[in-house]
Amino acid sequence: MERKVTHASFTIERSLSASPERVFKAFADQETKAKWFIGPDTWQKSDQTLDFKIAGKEHVSGGPPGGPVHRYDSTFMDIVPNERIITTYEMHLDDDRISVSVATLEFKATDGGTKLTPTEQGAYLDGFDTPERREHGTNDLLDKLGASLK
Repeated sequence: MERKVTHASFTIERSLSASPERVFKAFADQETKAKWFIGPDTWQKSDQTLDFKIAGKEHVSGGPPGGPVHRYDSTFMDIVPNERIITTYEMHLDDDRISVSVATLEFKATDGGTKLTPTEQGAYLDGFDTPERREHGTNDLLDKLGASLK
């Protein structure tokens, strides 16, 4: 296998019609997050754990019937309630690590609710994943988040 690393970053801005406290809770509370931080409807149910504190861990895994298993493992590096969350995380497909990232979520109050700004800086490994696919997947999750807040 040819080893390579692709470095990239992206920023997304979303306007959500919910307060920063409610949007923040959607990331901080395991039961609330489990409603939207999931794979496509056709995927097998994933297992999820969330220890929401600085140096706490989060784990989510699942995938399409028959595999591969997609696994997300993160560590919370910084938490400012209702304002900011910073995590480092790695993604795996079965036993292959496909990326390592730093993700920052910023929550800003607006007249109509919250401006959520996720920024990700990633190292995408050995051609298993691309920045474009990750940004697309992040947008899909943000769509699910928005729907869960209605």
